[in-house]
Amino acid sequence: MDLEAAGAGVKYLIRDRDAKFPPLFDEILAQAGIQVVLSGIRVPRKPHLLHALREYKTHYNRFRAHQAIEQATPLRAVPAPITDPHRITNLDIRRHDRLDGIIHEHQHAA
Repeated sequence: MDLEAAGAGVKYLIRDRDAKFPPLFDEILAQAGIQVVLSGIRVPRKPHLLHALREYKTHYNRFRAHQAIEQATPLRAVPAPITDPHRITNLDIRRHDRLDGIIHEHQHAA
């Protein structure tokens, strides 16, 4: 028994892009008057990827030193040089990890 014999008219078949559907499958459906509609491409774990890219972008533009602009960051002004030797020996540097420790940011404590 096929669908036409049962009185069901099929116009569209929605399927994924799996290789288990050979081109012959689409040809047979086209001969029967059925249009094949491919489902959208899926990206597993896309939200995690977008989160990681946002974190890296923030790190790159706010905290990472760039040699082309005198070791400053694109979104901050060049800091004043430290000339007092006492202040250099007593620097309090804090580390902040991003992306579970993949990226490390270092800042002077206030």
